Parts: sequence; structure tokens; C-alpha cells
Amino acid sequence: MKFAVIVFPGSNCDMDLLWAVKDILGEEAEYVRHDEESLAGFDGVLIPGGFSYGDYLRCGAIARFSKIIHEVIRLADEGKPVFGTCNGFQILTEAGLLPGVLLRNESLHFVCKTISLKVVNNQTAFTSEYQKKEVIQLPIAHGEGNYYCDDSTLEQLKENQQIVFTYADENPNGSLANIAGIINKNGNVLGMMPHPERAVESLLGSEDGLRFFKSIVKNYGKVRANT
Repeated sequence: MKFAVIVFPGSNCDMDLLWAVKDILGEEAEYVRHDEESLAGFDGVLIPGGFSYGDYLRCGAIARFSKIIHEVIRLADEGKPVFGTCNGFQILTEAGLLPGVLLRNESLHFVCKTISLKVVNNQTAFTSEYQKKEVIQLPIAHGEGNYYCDDSTLEQLKENQQIVFTYADENPNGSLANIAGIINKNGNVLGMMPHPERAVESLLGSEDGLRFFKSIVKNYGKVRANT
């Protein structure tokens, strides 16, 4: 597979994503600037964490209007995998590719720690390498990870099994229903606050994030091979 790692002014996890898919998994990956206008030739999109445009408005609100987002939406509409972590999750909600919004942490403090996550839905192309209800360890680093949506949207998320990850032992930001990551109805756009790319080798303290990227390659690599 060939992944585009989108780079915005203020991104700081782009290198981590590139390392995870290119150096660890051996897939193709390239940085693509926010002001580029084409994602031709790419099989998937990875949107990193950080502080796009300094978070001067809501997190991800300015990045949503970058030229490249039109192409990200096009690839998502075509059914290709789009993944956003942390600030990337925030950008996906601002772009309308995922429902809801990310608010300030309940504590009003930036939280940086390793957290326990429960894999609620392992029947997605992003989580097929995990066991259902498996508890994994991934790092978080955010000040606005408090996921919120209205009651009807929450019911839809539950009914459609779009809640993919929840915080297992403690909720570090006050997010609704302990939500840590969700997927769109079509199953090809996933956003989460934790960072799987920071847990792909034992040197980093955990390899639990590696299976996340293996799942993407396993499921979408087959699609590419058959086209």
C-alpha cells in the first residue's frame, strides 16, 4: 500500500506515522503538505497529531479548510482508508467525515500518559488483528480529547457499532460514554485520540499499536491487489 501522511503547520506526529507504516511494516509512505491539491496514486491517508495552525480556533477548525482536505474527502468517499489520531481525529470531525466534536479535557489540563483501551469492535478493517474486548496499552497526549455528540448521534454510534475504542480503566478527558475512537458508517474512516503509531515496537514501551496498522494493510492491501 502507499500511504499519504498529511503535514500541517504544527503537526508533530507525522514522522511517527511514517515510521510505523514505512520502516516497521515496509509499506510505501510519503509526506504530503497541507497545500497540495492531489492525492493521486495513494491508497490511504494518515492524519497525524499535533497542533495544526496552532489550534488558534477550535482544534482542527483551520486545517479543515486546507486544500488537501478536498482530496482526503474524495478518497474517503471512494472507500479508501482514512485514519486520524489526536489532532487528526479533531480534523476529521471538523471536516464532517466523523460525527461529534472534541472539547477541552474536563480537567482543563493537558494529559500525557499511557492509557488502557478496550477494543469494543474488532470487526473493522482497522482492528481485525485484535480480539473483541481486548485491553491494550497506548499513549495519549492531548488537551482537547473530550469527545461529545448529541443523544441521537450517540444512539446511532451504538446501533451501528461505530464506537471502536473506549477507555478501559479511567477516562482521562471526560469523553462521552468513555469514547476513545470511532469509525464512520462505511467503515473506512477512523479517528481516535490515543496514538497507535507511538506503540509499534518494544523500545517504545508497547507494541499494541502495531496490529492497528497491520489490520489496515491486511484488509486494504487485498483490495489493492485485486484492482
